[in-house]
Amino acid sequence: MTTRIKTTMLRVTAAAALCLGATTALAAEFTLKVHHFLPPQSAAHSQFIKPWADKVEAESEGRIEVQIYPAMQLGGKPPQLFDQVRSGVADIVWTLPGYTRGRFPITAVFELPFIAGNAEATSQAAWDFYQEYLREEYADVHPLLLHAHAGGTLHTVDRPVKKLEDLKGMKIRTPTQSATELLELVGAVPVGMPVPSVPQALSKKVVDGAMLPYEVTMPLKVHELVGYHTEMSGDRQVNTSVFLFAMNNKTYEQLPDDLKQVIDRNSGANIAREVGALWDRADQPGRQAASKRGNEITVLPPEEVERWREATLPVREHWIAQMEERGLPGRQMLEDADRLVKQYTR
Repeated sequence: MTTRIKTTMLRVTAAAALCLGATTALAAEFTLKVHHFLPPQSAAHSQFIKPWADKVEAESEGRIEVQIYPAMQLGGKPPQLFDQVRSGVADIVWTLPGYTRGRFPITAVFELPFIAGNAEATSQAAWDFYQEYLREEYADVHPLLLHAHAGGTLHTVDRPVKKLEDLKGMKIRTPTQSATELLELVGAVPVGMPVPSVPQALSKKVVDGAMLPYEVTMPLKVHELVGYHTEMSGDRQVNTSVFLFAMNNKTYEQLPDDLKQVIDRNSGANIAREVGALWDRADQPGRQAASKRGNEITVLPPEEVERWREATLPVREHWIAQMEERGLPGRQMLEDADRLVKQYTR
């Protein structure tokens, strides 16, 4: 073997050793698997979870790697996400507590008719409310954030909803227990289902419409399956859904203190306003897409909204009664939720 070949081989070997050493030095110490139910093009994935993951990785200087699994790629169905993070199937999930009916009854206060404001205000209010009332409800996981979407809109296939009576007899996909009670009160037929099931249900006329924020209508192409949209005027919404971004307790506890601080800096009150504002902005493209397609958009005037508010007061009273049966101060909790939303409304 010539001296030149030997020298070249030594250099290649040395370079490979250096690269291997560098790769080893940069290898993440902790890998966090994040699981959620929406597609990658959704605002939840592309504008919230992915930027959050990038920020955590950068602030940890590569010691944390975040792997995201959208659209239930780790298996199971959306209602199972909470148990997946509780048991450690996933390290972090983004889900709706309302998918497991009755399991998170206190959280549902923000889903009551006309409690929620815009997503920015409601998300900040929900995190403050968590500090006071929800710690026991989420003791099985480490909550990173509770937040809300912008107000739910009615999207209907064949006929518009311009007044309360128009809902009578219509089969409407409902997102929460409170919305189910609301629809029953006005004579509609509520049909519960996770968001990913909505397009097929609309296209096959399993339902006549759905209660959804505009934000999710674009990735699911709901605006192409319906012809009508009904919104509420005013600063309170007929409904919203509360979302949970949570980490497995053991996963969090295993992190060293400095990496826990990275997670903490990107959790709770530190991100509630920003995430809420994101959901408010995310509604705009969905509404524009519906308008551009020529769908009819109805904004209910204040006097009609007041009729809806009066008609749905029993839903609030039912929630208060349920809380008081548990020995909880239901009316005070509702008043505190309402006050917090008002406090953060700009």
